[in-house]
Order: sequence, then C-alpha cells, then structure tokens
Amino acid sequence: MANKLNVVLYWHMHQPEYRDIRNGVYHQPWVYLHVIKDYVDMAVHLEANPEARAVVNFAPILLEQIDDYAHQIKGFLDEGEGLRDPLLAALAGPVIKKYPENWLRLMKACLRANEIRLIKRFKQYALLADMARAAVDDPGIICYYDEQYMADLLVWYHLAWMGETVRRDNPHIKMLIDKACAYTLHDRRLLLEIIYDLIAGVVPRYRILAEQGRIELSMTPYAHPIVPLLLDMDSASQAMPDAHLPLVKKYPGGEDRCHWHMQKGMDTFKHYFGFFPAGCWPSEGSISGETVQLMQKHGIQWLASGETVLRNSLHKSGIETNHCIHSAYQYRNAAPYCFFRDDGLSDHIGFKYSGWHADDAVANLLHHLKNIAQACNEKPDAIVSIILDGENAWEYYPDNGYYFLTALYQALSEHENLKLTTYGEYLQTHKQAVRLTELVAGSWVYGTFSTWIGSTDKNRAWDMLAEAKTAYDHAMTAGKLPEGIKRKAEKQLAICEGSDWFWWFGDYNSAETVSAFDEQFRMHLSNLYSLLGLEPPQYLSHAFSHGSGTPAMGGVMLPGKQQ
Repeated sequence: MANKLNVVLYWHMHQPEYRDIRNGVYHQPWVYLHVIKDYVDMAVHLEANPEARAVVNFAPILLEQIDDYAHQIKGFLDEGEGLRDPLLAALAGPVIKKYPENWLRLMKACLRANEIRLIKRFKQYALLADMARAAVDDPGIICYYDEQYMADLLVWYHLAWMGETVRRDNPHIKMLIDKACAYTLHDRRLLLEIIYDLIAGVVPRYRILAEQGRIELSMTPYAHPIVPLLLDMDSASQAMPDAHLPLVKKYPGGEDRCHWHMQKGMDTFKHYFGFFPAGCWPSEGSISGETVQLMQKHGIQWLASGETVLRNSLHKSGIETNHCIHSAYQYRNAAPYCFFRDDGLSDHIGFKYSGWHADDAVANLLHHLKNIAQACNEKPDAIVSIILDGENAWEYYPDNGYYFLTALYQALSEHENLKLTTYGEYLQTHKQAVRLTELVAGSWVYGTFSTWIGSTDKNRAWDMLAEAKTAYDHAMTAGKLPEGIKRKAEKQLAICEGSDWFWWFGDYNSAETVSAFDEQFRMHLSNLYSLLGLEPPQYLSHAFSHGSGTPAMGGVMLPGKQQ
C-alpha cells in the first residue's frame, strides 16, 4: 500500500459524582472499583508496550473523586480517620456490625459483579456468593452466618475486582488469593494498603505516559453534561424530528453553564496533569455546530463524536461519501478538527470480541482495518477512530481483557500498513480537513440524543432540573448567599446537570439501577435547594422512574448504531 492508515485508539473514562456533598459519603463504589480494575490495567498495557499509542480521556469530576479516595484512605491508614465509602469501611473496619439490614446491604453489594468473569472464576468467591444469595432470598438464615464469613466475602469481592495485571504481578494479592479463606484483620488492612497504592498512583501514571509522548490526554466538560442540550434543547429534533421534548423549551442560562463546565473542566485537568488539554471528548460524543464554536473559545483544537453524526452531517451538507469517510473534518469556518468514531470496529470491541479468543478477535479487527486501508489507499491523510468506554467492556472479557489488549497493542503497533497514533500527533503533519457546511446535532449513541431526552421519565428530569436552575438563578441574583455556600451550590448544580442521571431513566433499564440513579438525582436536586436556603419541592420525595428491563451489558454501554 502507498500509505499507512492512521489508527487512533481512544479510551474514555468517566463516572458521575457519587458523593453526597453535604457529608462526602459515597452512595456507589464504582469510582474506586474501576480504578483498581480498569484504569490501572489500561495504564499497565500502555506501559508494557513502548510503541503503543492511545488517546485517554478523563472526566474532571472523576479525577476529583479518585483524588478524594486517595486522601480518605491515606487519612484512615495514617491517622485513623473515617472512611466515607460504606463498602471500603466494612472491608477495613475491625467490627462489621451484625444486624440484618447492614449484612443484607453488604451481601447485595458483594454480588454486584459479572457472574461468569468475576464470581465463578474463583471457586471460593463463587461459594461465598451462593451463600449470600441464599441469605438475600431468605434473610432469616443470616443468624447462622458469622463475622468471618462476611470478612471473607468482602475480601473476595475486592480480589475479584482487582486488575488482572495486579493479580499477576503483586505478591501480596497472590498470597491473599492462595489463602482463600479465614482472612484476618491484618489481611484486610494489607488489601486496603494495596488499594490505596493503586488509587494514589493511577493519575500520575497517565501523566507520565503523556509526558513521554506515549499517550495524549483529553477531557470532557467538568461534570459530563450534554452540552448541545444545555445550549439548545430543540437541537434534539435535528436527528429526532418527531421526538416529544420536555415542557421547558430552553434550559435557563444554558450557554453560560456550558462555558462554566468547560472552564472548570480545563482548570481541573491542569491541576492533575500540569497542562491544558488540546482535545475534548464532548460528553457522550454529543456535538452540534454551536458546541464546536463554543469549544473553540476555550482553545480546544480537536474533538470527537460518533459515526452516525458524521453520516447525517455529510448527507445534509450534500457531500458524497464514496468509499472512505475516514478523514478529519471541520465545521464551516470553525478551527477545531472533528474526528468521528468507526461504529463497527468500536462496537466489535465493546460487544462482540469479549466472547472470542483474543488472537481471533485481533485478527478480525486487522482484517477490517485492511479493508478500510484499501478503500482509503488514495487518501494519505485517512484516519480511523476506534472510540469506546475504557472501563466497562473489560468485565465481559476473560481476565479483564488482558490477552486481547496485549495482542491488540502489539498487532497495531507492529503492523507495516498501520500507524497507531494520537490526534495531536496526527495534526502535526496533517492540516487538511473536509469542510462540513452542516453539522447535525447528535451523540455517539445512534447519532441522536434519545438516551438523554425524548421519553416521559427523561423529559420529567429535565423539567425538574430546569425548575431547580431557575431557583438557583433567583438566589444568585439576590446576592444574599455567603461566598462559600455559593461555591458549593455552583458545584451541586453542575452535578445535577451531568448526563448519567438521564442515561438511566426509563423502564428499559434494570429496576435496581434505575432506582439507584433516580434516588441520587433527587438527592442532588434536594441538596441544591437546601444550599439555596429553600425547601425542596414535595415531588422530590417520590421516585419518578422505574426500571424493569434487562439490557445488554447491564445497560452500562450502548452500541453506536441503532440495532
């Protein structure tokens, strides 16, 4: 082939704010669990292959929570301070209070793991999990369980959530796995110390990789809001012309809020990595023409979205796609370059290859890339973007994707006709771009905003949020709030504007997950009203979304293309 095909692997890491900012207590443990399993493993795979390249995105509000976990665990280990995550506190504390509600809560928490890949992989954990299910189904038998059972269950839950590279390389983790049962308080403290080391070290590891030029780091707006909807709620109609939208027609002060999320995100990113990012993964790849122009004002040089957004935009711009759409794009006269996800390849990694042998999966991916390279052979600037969640997919792979990721980086970095690169590196030598006269607003999920707006529960959430924002505006205009309270209210509002709450509302998701996110959304809104010195509305006392579905991958991931 005359030209090497540029390939970008783009991993996006994000979790919403799980803390109650009134007391700092975490309502879900997913931040620290994904750190010790996924963020660590993803760093190690890159460290192990000097020729590998990737773009890694961190949501700023995730970075803050990682930092908070490191500080609270260090405070516990060094000064005996309390842990503000109930699951970690149970693991580390000498007394696991034996009353049925507490034990049932812990048992249910320790069952929240992939049955095949995490629970059944370990014989002892599978046995303890079976006992937990029996107690959940018949709480009356809890009296026959003792504290040693609960200690062992908590240890095994965390051992199962350990990154594969940690299980392979850390001698203390190997020892705990081999011990299998009868874990002591010393064992539990040792496990907590390992968890601390992993959490405290993960962000610096990515910073070092970036400083070495082996990865490029990017960000999302601070609390992961859907920027196009904050700017113009009616932008949802561009890809969904028949959608029913919320009663509120426009989010109050949306443009100012978007600028706030961008600036706060930039500042947070610099605080942890030492520089401002050049690139942005707009939350969920959600873009519009106005979004691109807004991000340009914050110095963003490139951003990315989904393939269906591109195809809709090419069609509306009157551009023939021919055989190769893998290019850099620019919207009208806006400076930022836009890159678009290859949905087929990305979804193969997210949804298909987890059931394949790693070598077969990588060979299949290379076959598809070879076909793309042939189709784009006359375009020396062709670039393929493989973009997906960097945390949730690996739970469905054998050994947390260890063999797949090892083979993937090796194959792509050594292939004679492929160039594994980053967007920043690509733009150093490729300045040409296809100009889009129209950019159809949408996200990487189906090219629409249907995951966040347009259904009864999601629209209700937008109306509740808009009402709270109006109250916030009135309180800020009155100028009576102390400066410290204003800053807390500002952050609490940002948390409420995050995309994750809207993602989960709807009966197609599981009852347990919808209930958890419904509860947290209402808690955050209630906190906002309280900070403003206002009585929360009565409707925040009642759940408004109820799930009953069993979505693929538990609903944590969705494909780019409508199935």
